[in-house]
Amino acid sequence: MRENDQADPADAIEASGVSKCYGDVWALEPLDLVIRRGEFFGLLGHNGSGKTTTLHLFSTLVRPTAGRIRVVGYDVTREPVAVRRAIGLVFQESALDRTLTVEENLRLAGALYQLPSRVVSERINQLLSLFELGDRRGMAVAKLSGGMRRAVDIARGVLHQPEILFLDEPTIGLDVLNRRAIWRFLDGLRKDHGVTIVLSTHYLEEAASCDRAAFLKAGRVIGQGQPQRLIAALGAYILELETDSPSKHATLFHPQLGTPIVEGDRLLFRIKDGDFSIGDLDRKLRAEVKGWHLRHPDLNDVYVWLNRGGLLPTSGEDKNHVAPHLRDH
Repeated sequence: MRENDQADPADAIEASGVSKCYGDVWALEPLDLVIRRGEFFGLLGHNGSGKTTTLHLFSTLVRPTAGRIRVVGYDVTREPVAVRRAIGLVFQESALDRTLTVEENLRLAGALYQLPSRVVSERINQLLSLFELGDRRGMAVAKLSGGMRRAVDIARGVLHQPEILFLDEPTIGLDVLNRRAIWRFLDGLRKDHGVTIVLSTHYLEEAASCDRAAFLKAGRVIGQGQPQRLIAALGAYILELETDSPSKHATLFHPQLGTPIVEGDRLLFRIKDGDFSIGDLDRKLRAEVKGWHLRHPDLNDVYVWLNRGGLLPTSGEDKNHVAPHLRDH
């Protein structure tokens, strides 16, 4: 926190030295993080990395073991009610009552936030129209498809027009069309209403459009920055080799390609030169390996290399907003 203990009005979330321990298990190691208002921020990592714990801490569902969190200027421990009024939360598991209708679920949410009945009716109509669910308003949630239920979950989370929307794996299990529809709606929330969105996901391709992202592993931040800068820092290309002898070929190609990551029968080499061409390597590759593929890197590659590279400082990004371990290899 700042020395004068005053929240910056431009900050949506400010976390300082935040950790969470369950018994002798640390779910989250000390975390320092600032998310700006209107930002689309990603919490990325595999299951068990600490993403959901972080969201629960930010949304007052659990208390931190140590450290302090402010959400839109309110302390989550001392002012939890004020925090809850300012946020919307879409859980990994649906929070809807499956025995109630779509409209009954949304009206219940409106009542919990003490919204006037007229306002609730107007917003329900708007949201159901946006999600093309107007003809399903009287249907029991249990009879909806998975994509429709997820849309209603999101409508419930934004009914009170929160300043911050927390999304915990919002599109898990959905088909491509439903995922795209949900992201179009969320993108509109940001552009039209300035809503801050904090996304937790292990679908890393969904985080490519984040303003910034933090990668977590075993409760620790191992890297953070702007996705496109992180990808660019990784290299221009990834060369994948398929081989029956990964150790042999890692050694054979090391002088020309550097040290690879070994994933089963695949070797992954970072190619930093944007003008790289297979050229003279082609004959050698054809003679030595089962197959090869040259492609551009993505956030999945960033996460793989960060996991190999070890922990990065959790106090923030470097001056260029690029994870230091991705600079040179």
